[in-house]
Amino acid sequence: MKVTLYSVVALAGSASAFAPASKPAVTTTSLHGTSTRGDFLNKIAASLVVAGGLSTAFPSAANAGWATGPGSAVLDPKEAIIDEDILKSGPVQQALKDVTSYASIVTDMKSALQKDSQVNLGPVIKKTFDFSKLRADLNTLNSAFDEETQRGTDRLIRGILQDLTELEVANAQKEGIPRSEIRVAKMNAKLDKLQGAFNEYLKFAQS
Repeated sequence: MKVTLYSVVALAGSASAFAPASKPAVTTTSLHGTSTRGDFLNKIAASLVVAGGLSTAFPSAANAGWATGPGSAVLDPKEAIIDEDILKSGPVQQALKDVTSYASIVTDMKSALQKDSQVNLGPVIKKTFDFSKLRADLNTLNSAFDEETQRGTDRLIRGILQDLTELEVANAQKEGIPRSEIRVAKMNAKLDKLQGAFNEYLKFAQS
């Protein structure tokens, strides 16, 4: 599951990065059910237009509601109620390992972008963050928490899926057209947001 920075850069710099997939991947998310990856991105893009922009459609972890909004049950990961037997089970431990690896890969992508502002992260996102598996891993780990704790972690899971989609959209660029400083800044912001969401989610399992 672990992807090194070397493999991130190697994948991102390959010529196949711009080649369209011959067959669309099928994804399953808690927000949209089963659809092609393209359908998922189109639905997200449409919701952004209706909402009036990225900043309002997908709030950051600080104001997404799970931390401070109405109905949030867990304000601090230290207050999480965890079933230790479930947490120690094989499937949940594997999910925890995988989610930790996802967070590490986001860090690798940030490093790759800092070294090369034109790096294409698309291949890494598609290869590593399979939506159906990512969602399954997050939900498997989530099963170790009690219902009240899940009110907070459920929102974090939705946020991670949305943040990842925003990152994929921000990364997209036409071949031969360099990425501007503004777009680089947006990508860094998306990566920071995604990393923050993963780290916050992992705090619940480590509390």
